Amino acid sequence: MLKATESAETADLIVCNGKIATQDDRQSFVTALAVKDGRILATGSGHEVMRHARADTLRIDLNGRTVIPGLNDSHLHVIRGGLNFNLELRWDGVPTLADALCMLRRQVLRTPAPQWVRVVGGWTEFQFAEKRGPTAAELNAIAPDTPVFIMHLGDSALLNAAALRAIGYGRDTSDPPGGEIQRDRLGRPTGMLIARPDMGILHAALEKGPKLGHDEQMNSMRHFLRELNRLGVTSAIDAGGDFQAYPDDYGAIMALAKRGELTVRIAYSLFVQHAGQELDDYARWVTLARPGDGDGFLRMNGAGELLVYSAADFGNFLEPRPDLPAALEAELAAVVRLLVRHRWPFRLHATYDESIGRFLNVLEAVNRDIPFDGLRWFFDHCETISDANIARIAALGGGVTVQHRMAFQGEYFIARYGAEAAARTPPIRAMLAAGLPVGAGTDATRIASYNPFVSLYWMVSGRTVGGTALYPERNRLSRMEALRRYTVGSAWFSNEDDRKGALVPGQYADFAVLTDDYFTIDEARIKFLSSVLTVVDGKVVHADDEFAPLAPPPLAVRPAWSPVAEFGGVGGFGQCRPAAPAQPRAAADAGPDAGSVRGYGRRFAQCLHAAATESVKQCEASGQPGVVF
Repeated sequence: MLKATESAETADLIVCNGKIATQDDRQSFVTALAVKDGRILATGSGHEVMRHARADTLRIDLNGRTVIPGLNDSHLHVIRGGLNFNLELRWDGVPTLADALCMLRRQVLRTPAPQWVRVVGGWTEFQFAEKRGPTAAELNAIAPDTPVFIMHLGDSALLNAAALRAIGYGRDTSDPPGGEIQRDRLGRPTGMLIARPDMGILHAALEKGPKLGHDEQMNSMRHFLRELNRLGVTSAIDAGGDFQAYPDDYGAIMALAKRGELTVRIAYSLFVQHAGQELDDYARWVTLARPGDGDGFLRMNGAGELLVYSAADFGNFLEPRPDLPAALEAELAAVVRLLVRHRWPFRLHATYDESIGRFLNVLEAVNRDIPFDGLRWFFDHCETISDANIARIAALGGGVTVQHRMAFQGEYFIARYGAEAAARTPPIRAMLAAGLPVGAGTDATRIASYNPFVSLYWMVSGRTVGGTALYPERNRLSRMEALRRYTVGSAWFSNEDDRKGALVPGQYADFAVLTDDYFTIDEARIKFLSSVLTVVDGKVVHADDEFAPLAPPPLAVRPAWSPVAEFGGVGGFGQCRPAAPAQPRAAADAGPDAGSVRGYGRRFAQCLHAAATESVKQCEASGQPGVVF
C-alpha cells in the first residue's frame, strides 16, 4: 500500500527499481521512493510512487541495487578530522605493510619542506599480511630529511629522526605526565612516543607540525565530507577533541555551513579544553551557545565527550586500566549540575565498568537535586560495562554509543584480560535488551578508521580487522539490527529521531545506493562496501559507476601536494599496485580465534614499543616480529 502524504504532490526526485531498506517500524523493503524539498514524500512500489512524477522530476533507475538510509556516525571527530584530512596519508584498509610503505615513500617525494608526512591513526598492524608495523629504521631510510609522524590508534606514535629534530625532542626533553618518550641506552629518543595511557603526548607532538590556512582547511573539510559521502555517511555527531577549542577551531565548518557547502549533517558537542578549569569553560560556553542552535546541516548538540579531565579513563588496552583520582566526583558533579540547570544534553567518555559506576553515582546524585526530566545524556564506548550499570543508565533515561574500537584493539584486550572477558566487550545485545538507546559509530579518525562498513562488519561478524573471532553469536547483531544502530539508533543521540534515520514520509531524504547487497553478500565482504550514489537533502552529493553523470563537479585538492590528491582516503593503496590492484579476499576472515591469539597478543605487546634498533633485534631474536607497533 502507498505510504505518502494525502495529496499526490509533485516530486523533485524519484528513485525506482531498487531494494530499499526503509528502516520503518516494520523494517520493510520497498522498490521506489519520491523526494520533495529535501524530504521523503512517498515510498512504495514503482507504480505507486510514479504518480508523483511530472515532466521536470528527476528519475533514477537503481538497476536493482540496494538502498539504505544515510549512515549516521554517532561518535566521529568529524570537525578535527576534516580540518586535517588534506594533511594526512590514510592507511585505513591497506592490506600489507609493503603497500603502506610504498604510499609513504611516494608521499615523501611529493611533500615540500617544511611540511610533514603524517599517518594519523585508523590502522592496525593486524590488518597487514606481515602482522607488523614499520620500524624507525624503515622510516629513516625512506625519509632522511622529511619529518614523518605515524600514529598507531591511541597508544603510540613513531617519529623519524627528522620529525624529532623538527619538534626539538632530545636527551633533555622531559616526559610529559601520562606519557613516555622512549629512549635508547644512551638516553636518546628513539622516535617512539607512548601514551601511558594519556594520548596528550601524541596530540601535543602532532600539534607542532605545520597547519593548513583557513581556505585550505575549508577545502580539506569538503574533501573529508565527500569521502564520508562515498562511504554512505550522511550524518555525524561530532565528539569534540583535544586542541579543538570553541569557537576558534569551528571557523571553517561554520563558514561552509553559511555557504551551504556541507554534504554531511553535523551535530557537535563542546569538549573541555583546560584541565582544572572545566567549570569555567562550560560557564563561558553556556553564554555563547545553546543546544539546537543552527540548522539541519550544522547544529550545536551539547557538551562532551570529555566533561572533566579527572574522568578521562581512556581506552588504550595496551595499558592497565587507569585509577581515576579522588577529585573526580566533585569536579564532575559541578559541571553536570551546570549543564542540567541550563538544559544542555551531554555525553561522557566511559570505557571501564569501574569508571562507569563512579560516574553514575554522580549523575544519580545530581538527578536527585536537579531532575534530568528527559534531558538526553549518554555514555560513549562502555566496553566493559556490567548488567547492573546498564540498568542504572536505563533508570536515568540515558543511552550508549558503541564504536568499533575492539575491531582494532581486540587482540590487545584478549592479551590483557582474556578471551572470556572479550566475548561481551561491549555487551551490545544486553544494552538493547535493557531498552537502552544504542547508536553506532567509529571514534575516528585517530582511534579507528572512519569506514562505517568496517564497524558494521565488526558488529555482524564479531571479528577484528585482523580476523580474530571475539564474540559468540549471542553478542553479535543481525545485519538489519546493526544497520539500525547506524541509522534510527544514532538519530536519538542528537535529538533528531523524528527527522532522520528512516526512509519514511516527512523524514530527511538522505540515502545511499550500495556497491553490493549488504543483506546477502558474504559476511567478509561487508567491510569493502561503499556507495555508488549518495543523496543528502534530496540532492546528489556522490555518484559513481553507472550514476557517474550525476556526480557533483570535481573539487581541486589544496594544497596540491596533499596525500588526498594522489591516494584519496580509504582504499587508496591501489596507486602502489598499478598492474593489479588488490582484490578483497574472503579468506581474510579465517583469522585466529580469541583463545589462540592471547599468547601471541601478550608477547606482541611486550615487543610493541621496541623502537630502538637494539630492542627490535632482541624481539626478532626471541622469535617475535621485529616491530615498532
